[in-house]
Amino acid sequence: MPAAAVGVYTLSQWLLFFYIYCFIGWCFESTVVSLSQRKFVNRGFVRGPFLPIYGSGALVILVSTLPLRENHLLTFLCGALSATLLEYVTGVCMEALFHVRYWDYSQKKFQFQGHICLSSTIVWGLLSLLMVNAVHLPIERLVLAIPEQPLNGAVFVLTAIFAADFTSSFRTAIDLKELLLRSERLQEERLALQARAEQLEALIAREREKLSQEREKLARELQSVHERQIINLEKLHDRLSADKIRLLRRNPSARSGKHLETWERLKKHITP
Repeated sequence: MPAAAVGVYTLSQWLLFFYIYCFIGWCFESTVVSLSQRKFVNRGFVRGPFLPIYGSGALVILVSTLPLRENHLLTFLCGALSATLLEYVTGVCMEALFHVRYWDYSQKKFQFQGHICLSSTIVWGLLSLLMVNAVHLPIERLVLAIPEQPLNGAVFVLTAIFAADFTSSFRTAIDLKELLLRSERLQEERLALQARAEQLEALIAREREKLSQEREKLARELQSVHERQIINLEKLHDRLSADKIRLLRRNPSARSGKHLETWERLKKHITP
């Protein structure tokens, strides 16, 4: 078996493998998602036809499994574990950097923090077997057949394109993160203002209820005072009537019209 067959490649060869698998991963995932949504969807972090997670995953799998390609069980286990670890670290870092999840396994069974899940790990293991025993063989022959100078030139061009695309996408992602953070802050401020408004409304409602109770209390007190005044006036009226009768009995001359008129005006004045 040639030395290259066990994973000993030049830097340019490793980079070309990376770009090839980035492109294959982009074709696969964009096709699947586009068919499911019935419209073209450009998957991935960058704008170009690259999915770095697939390229990185492919390189991690190759490094960890090429020396074990004759042992299918170890190939499956090493490929599954190494790719899952890469997927977890990438997911955590991208969420921390950009405040966005580019994939989420939260709804799947046997998942961890939404970044990895058992079914994905199994798929990575199967892909490792498929890659080292089938897919990588023709790609390896193709890359090893390219002369060094054309290979270096092609890798340089691809690296320049990928770096420019990645830098632009990185800046866009940072801007998006800032917008999301600003949106979250505005949402928090809106909720705080809403809570404050609800508190003020509750305070106003309590004050209105208090004023209403005070008005009712005042009205009851006024009504009570009025009723007492009426009772007192009625008592005074009765006493005046009694006094009038006694006066008339004692002094018949008080029966004259002048005296009676004065007396009636007094009674009318105090009549409730």
